[in-house]
Amino acid sequence: MKVFAVVLLLVAVFVPLQAAGGATGAPAAMDPTAAGVIARYVTAIQLQESRAQAVSMDVDMDADLPQLKKHGRFHAFRFMTKVGQIFYDKRRFEGDGTIKKEVIGRYLQAEKDAKSEYGAAAAVTPANYKFKYQGMTDYAGRPAYVFQVDPRKKQLGLYKGELWIDKETGLPLRQWGELVRNPSMFLRSVYFVRDYEIYDGVSVPRRLISDVSTRLFGKAHLTIWYENVKLGESSTAAATPSVPAETALATDGGHH
Repeated sequence: MKVFAVVLLLVAVFVPLQAAGGATGAPAAMDPTAAGVIARYVTAIQLQESRAQAVSMDVDMDADLPQLKKHGRFHAFRFMTKVGQIFYDKRRFEGDGTIKKEVIGRYLQAEKDAKSEYGAAAAVTPANYKFKYQGMTDYAGRPAYVFQVDPRKKQLGLYKGELWIDKETGLPLRQWGELVRNPSMFLRSVYFVRDYEIYDGVSVPRRLISDVSTRLFGKAHLTIWYENVKLGESSTAAATPSVPAETALATDGGHH
């Protein structure tokens, strides 16, 4: 059980979007328009990182182990400081204890560790990926450029799939795909979708879907919704960050 839960969290954590190097790493075969979009995207995420600010939101996490017929739901108020520390308040869990400990609990711990463990090594930038322009699409009323992304090396945390870039701001709107390397023989595949929304000129998480196929336990599903986002001073005023991420489930006020 622990093996696939840990790997589910590898892909579940929103990997930091800071740029690793400049746009000069873009493949030379790109046409000028596509290369220009990638250069603007790298600049946009560099600028967002340089202007980091506190952010708060409501979070709902739904997790399932269908083959074991186990389900759980965790609701909380999530606050992240401008330096990346994450706290939870107003916590409530309902459902099976296995989900609480092995899926959601491990996600919260992995979320805490992600910044130090991944960072630039997993950033979706030309330093780590090859980009191939696929065309335009609509994302909730926002025009978006669609790029196929292929990692330059088969490294943990990297994926093969797509990146959607907002036409107006150059910021990410969606990432989806499959991990190119599974760290365990017990796993068949790890698939995810990360959705973002542009809020006051900042790309913030909106939804995460993660599906892990295992050889022993079947499928594991995790869906997270992020709502009521507040940035900067309004976020700080609303927050009461008394419980760190890794202990967020230990004292929740719901069922166990």
